[in-house]
Amino acid sequence: YGRVLVERLEGFCARADWERAFNEINGFERQLTDFGVIIRKFWLATTADEQLRRFKDREVTPYKQYKITEEDWRNRKKWDAYEAAACDMIEKCSTENSPWVLVEANDKNWARIKVLKTVEKALKQALE
Repeated sequence: YGRVLVERLEGFCARADWERAFNEINGFERQLTDFGVIIRKFWLATTADEQLRRFKDREVTPYKQYKITEEDWRNRKKWDAYEAAACDMIEKCSTENSPWVLVEANDKNWARIKVLKTVEKALKQALE
């Protein structure tokens, strides 16, 4: 997924490379699911305002300061480009066997519960 997000936006690979990566990702995940691996991919989405609040909190909270870097602030300036690339990734790499699950993550507790319920449901389906 780095190829279709970071490498794409930072210019670390050619357009043909990141476009090809969508099929490579789907093919690899298909191989895994064909052998019984259960895949659910989670995209934890926050608003730009919530991300800014968390970034500022990390800067002033000593035990969280390791979580924030200048690169985070630089990438934040590319919010719209990352959002568009993420939408492409989710659209092109969400398959029946390995779907993306969108998680509204402004509320961390709610997000955790949604992820756990999704995992529980996938496991139940696989075991039936």
